[in-house]
Amino acid sequence: MGKKTQHCLLLLLCLSGLAHYSAAMVFWTAMVEISYANSSNVTVDKYCDCGVYGRNSLLEKASGIVTLPRGDPKGCGSDPVYNRNSSSVPWIALVKRGNCTFSEKINAAKRQGAVGVVVYNFDGSGNSTNHMAHSEATGIVAIMIGNSQGMEIVRLVSNGTDVQMLIDLGSPHGSWMDTYWLYFLSIAFFIVTAASIAYFVFISVNRLYSMNAHRRTERKLMSEAKKAIGRLQVRKLKTGDEETASDSHMCAVCIESYKAGEVVTVLTCDHIFHKDCIEPWLLQRRTCPMCKCDILKALGVEEETKESLSVEPPPDVTVITVTGGQPMYEVPLTDPARPDPERLPHHYDNGAYEVDSLAVSR
Repeated sequence: MGKKTQHCLLLLLCLSGLAHYSAAMVFWTAMVEISYANSSNVTVDKYCDCGVYGRNSLLEKASGIVTLPRGDPKGCGSDPVYNRNSSSVPWIALVKRGNCTFSEKINAAKRQGAVGVVVYNFDGSGNSTNHMAHSEATGIVAIMIGNSQGMEIVRLVSNGTDVQMLIDLGSPHGSWMDTYWLYFLSIAFFIVTAASIAYFVFISVNRLYSMNAHRRTERKLMSEAKKAIGRLQVRKLKTGDEETASDSHMCAVCIESYKAGEVVTVLTCDHIFHKDCIEPWLLQRRTCPMCKCDILKALGVEEETKESLSVEPPPDVTVITVTGGQPMYEVPLTDPARPDPERLPHHYDNGAYEVDSLAVSR
């Protein structure tokens, strides 16, 4: 896997983890609307985005008549009494923060039939709110509002005014995150995903194209090599030919003596070999087995196009062994920078073979 791919995957994972962490940090504001009739019997409507849904609250609407607990405004205790606990009219409990946990306040009001619970903050806290946690009190709408808003409603209700409250879902926020940040994360996530997919597609297409080009080049080179090899001189040995007269003459590829009736190929360096032996050899190695002359290059097949063929560099010294385990001759590599390498003299352990080889080369 390339470095670019690793970087893309790492960025994708980071953004995924960041989005997950961001979701845990998000809280939702609550739209609070109250409606009541004043002393002149004129309906007053007030609206503010001043509430915060609890961490475990239902993120839903809730509406009802605001109801205060009797006695203790904090609504603590196992069974606090509300003025509307037996009423069939939907009502919302308004309690003050303190003395007990949020879960205890919410559950107490829920048991009495409240459709929602509004907790207002401590005295002196102004309009500040908190993202309250109440993991033991779920299945009900629960929000917190500031002390100033809460006390205003408490005064109205305490004076006998019926206050109708509507709680509605606001917008997501967080300690370091807002709606625009959510949009940014979503867009960034899709951009990174699209870029990663495009990168993988590009790599795959490029690889397929390279493989197809490699195959085409290989087929073209093989075809050119076969055509070039077909231009080499081919002759059929006869009885009495110099190559069949002595067992010292043999094909350096298969290490077999030449016999009358066999077809041999004469290379551009004047060395001869069995046709069936030398053609596969040249397709794989290009060079003469004896003098290392580049036969295909001499026939016009340039070496730079040969990359697609499987070629192994020849060893420094080629040793051919016959029965008995004794080396018959050695063919040391020649320096390709030296001119006419096919004409350089070679040393053979077998003296008779050396004489015949020199005679053939002449």
